Amino acid sequence: MELGADILAILFAVAVLAGFIDAMAGGGGLLTIPALMSVGIPPAMALGTNKLQACGGSFSSSLYFIRKKAVNLKEIALLVIMTFIGSAAGTIFVQSIDVEFLKTLLPFLVLIIGLYFLFSPTVGDEDRRQRISFPMFAFTASVALGFYDGMFGPGTGSFITVAFILLLGFNLPKAVAHAKILNFASNFASLIFFALGGAIIWKVGLIMMVGQFIGGTLGAKMVMTKGKKLVRPMLVTMSFIMVAKMLYEQGIFN
Repeated sequence: MELGADILAILFAVAVLAGFIDAMAGGGGLLTIPALMSVGIPPAMALGTNKLQACGGSFSSSLYFIRKKAVNLKEIALLVIMTFIGSAAGTIFVQSIDVEFLKTLLPFLVLIIGLYFLFSPTVGDEDRRQRISFPMFAFTASVALGFYDGMFGPGTGSFITVAFILLLGFNLPKAVAHAKILNFASNFASLIFFALGGAIIWKVGLIMMVGQFIGGTLGAKMVMTKGKKLVRPMLVTMSFIMVAKMLYEQGIFN
């Protein structure tokens, strides 16, 4: 489909903002998916195009965290691989099931995350005791969260962040940085299957990917410079916004 330069410019701007938010707290899809659908892109194509542009944001923020040595790739290589595998499996699996039950359950899970950060003001302030090994994390949390992202997606960045804090004892900025690496692996795995299915509008996705790249870099920089002072409020805010949006879509407020 052909979109005018003005519409593409708006989508680019939305992608910049979404990439910025996503790098810090996740939830960028709350902006990009509705924006894509609002210009007449069918839902399936919107989801595929969204994965393409999301890869730009998650890649740029991941690259920034790696360059700043906030992430040791060798240490989490197995986590990345298992997240990729989990996401690929989830993307295949979702084609044969009904995910309506997830739509009902998800708002409550995201609400728990928001309340957790809101009423635990010191959680993630500093590194704490590691509860499980990295291989154990890879074959449990990484696979499960990758599978969820490939199958459904909303809130994945927040779920991964909490997993790093609770299971590996990471502080909040460190957890966000590592979550973004796994999020990129998951996005890329899903993108491959959307591309194979022809469910991507490449021109739109690539333009938005540039915007996401810019926004993701800026957001990652804020995580490194402002740390938990900015990330915690963003996580709480985005969690509550996601809950409100999902409940609205389910007709709770109607």
